[in-house]
Amino acid sequence: METKNIVLVGVGGQGTILAAKLLTIGLMEAGYDVKMSEIHGMSQRGGSVSSLVRYGDDVQSPVIEIGTADIVVAFEKLEALRALEYLKPTGKIIVNDTEIYPLSVIIGANAYPEGIIEEIKRKVTMRVMSATQMAEKLGNKKVMNVILLGSIVKAMGLMDIDWEKILQDNIKKQFIELNIKALNAGMDAV
Repeated sequence: METKNIVLVGVGGQGTILAAKLLTIGLMEAGYDVKMSEIHGMSQRGGSVSSLVRYGDDVQSPVIEIGTADIVVAFEKLEALRALEYLKPTGKIIVNDTEIYPLSVIIGANAYPEGIIEEIKRKVTMRVMSATQMAEKLGNKKVMNVILLGSIVKAMGLMDIDWEKILQDNIKKQFIELNIKALNAGMDAV
């Protein structure tokens, strides 16, 4: 199997890294060779976070080069714009339609850009999701990351992996049922 490249981008505290780890565990349990790397840019302070996941028969490196990602999943709109360069010409992007202001916007040094979704649509094929609102409807906005994980599962055709077992093995017991609902909501939304 040809190596597949997945880029997850977000802001510290959104659960980007947990989603990437769950994805990696599922892919490994399905028998793929998987490499994952993370980039934390002041993630504890609301800075950019990205996780790169590569899987296939024989993956040599965790690095995803510019223009080679099969899918980019953005947990926040501005991060989607920043990660566009990773996408290959036939790649897909899924964007959570939410805004989290970076420090430069909070202190008034910059304005949050307007028209991000429209700008991305002019460049690539995209799917916009309201994953944050979906998570709130499920009762806990923190499961937004698992909703987006579900969107990856569906978009990449990985439904044959036992994701419920992955969640049961890696999520605190009291949150398993909620996370299973979140995963299914994400798959249904794509």
